[in-house]
Amino acid sequence: MERRDFLKNLGAAAVVTTMVPSFALAAGGTVSPNAIAYKAAVDAITGGKAAATSSKIKLKAPDIAENGAVVPVTATVESAMTDADHVKAIHILTTKNGNARSISAYLTPANGKAMLSTRIKLGATQEVSVIAELSDGTFVSAAQSVKVTIGGCG
Repeated sequence: MERRDFLKNLGAAAVVTTMVPSFALAAGGTVSPNAIAYKAAVDAITGGKAAATSSKIKLKAPDIAENGAVVPVTATVESAMTDADHVKAIHILTTKNGNARSISAYLTPANGKAMLSTRIKLGATQEVSVIAELSDGTFVSAAQSVKVTIGGCG
């Protein structure tokens, strides 16, 4: 085999191997085992209970994210953080990513403050949602829309 033929065949093989997974996903092929839709993620977190919208949660995220790969998000929940009244968990979710769950942080009264700050990926313009589990077993939530100008994971 001549070098030129070898390089042509190598290039064709590279195109096929990069295109096949895209075609498989477009045709409803295999999806990541971590993929979970927003509604299913909320139900898994709350056990089917309703999460009431609350002003106790302060969600800080940019209105416009120039790069969806690194979107800073901070969630603060007003709580006394005592044994009787504290935030047990803070969950940050996205409504349109393949995996709606971005991060979950579990807290105790020893944390002193119910706050979570991180960077998440957003594949497109969508809502970022925060669900907080309180010590009395109830759930509160807040959401904010974030416009993504260039895709982060999509």
